[in-house]
Amino acid sequence: TPDFTAQLHYLDTLAIRNRIQSNLQSPGLTGIFLTHAHIGHYTGLMYLGRESMGSAETPVYAMPRMREFLAANGPWSQLIQLKNIALRPLLDGITIKLNERLSVTPFRVPHRDEFSETVGYFITGPSRSVVFIPDIDKWEKWETPVENWIRKADIALLDGTFYEDGEVPGRPMSEIPHPFITESIERFRLLPTSEKNKIHFIHFNHTNPVLHKNSAVTQKIEGAGFHISKEGEQLEL
Repeated sequence: TPDFTAQLHYLDTLAIRNRIQSNLQSPGLTGIFLTHAHIGHYTGLMYLGRESMGSAETPVYAMPRMREFLAANGPWSQLIQLKNIALRPLLDGITIKLNERLSVTPFRVPHRDEFSETVGYFITGPSRSVVFIPDIDKWEKWETPVENWIRKADIALLDGTFYEDGEVPGRPMSEIPHPFITESIERFRLLPTSEKNKIHFIHFNHTNPVLHKNSAVTQKIEGAGFHISKEGEQLEL
């Protein structure tokens, strides 16, 4: 994201804490998986460049259109030319095995794909799995029922960008489509409690009232059996 520097620093502090607790070395930044070419999801790459970190061939995993976009447009193309990043190919539905413990499978979802395709990820660890879908237009526009992925995963991190329609004043929200949390609650209300308990809403716009802790909206969502993700949460896989 554009807040990459602050977020990387925060992740480093968590890594140091985990290293002390587990007597392990801090893992550092070993790679980046991109979902799509919208401002909040790739522009932090600029901090890997010559003017900032000057990183050396940081692996960046991306789908075909996303790779083409980076390679053909500055300043992102300079990251490739100076070998600050090393593009690694992703393909829809093809699993990438990172090591003996972790694997990642991208899958396409319908979204505003002006400059690239959009993907979610299915992440598998030694004990548990996570489905990660931060951006999608509407669940109904996807030919794959999202419930299939919820059923397959142990944890479902799902698009909760907006709570309800009308949340962004002065703009038709049809121009920035996402499944409203109110719509998701209605869609998922008949799921078994065990399935609803997997769902963690993520990716909150600054207008989203769930950002206000202990609000009536927060209580309503959690009372319905769902979770609201919070900064600093760690999910064991």
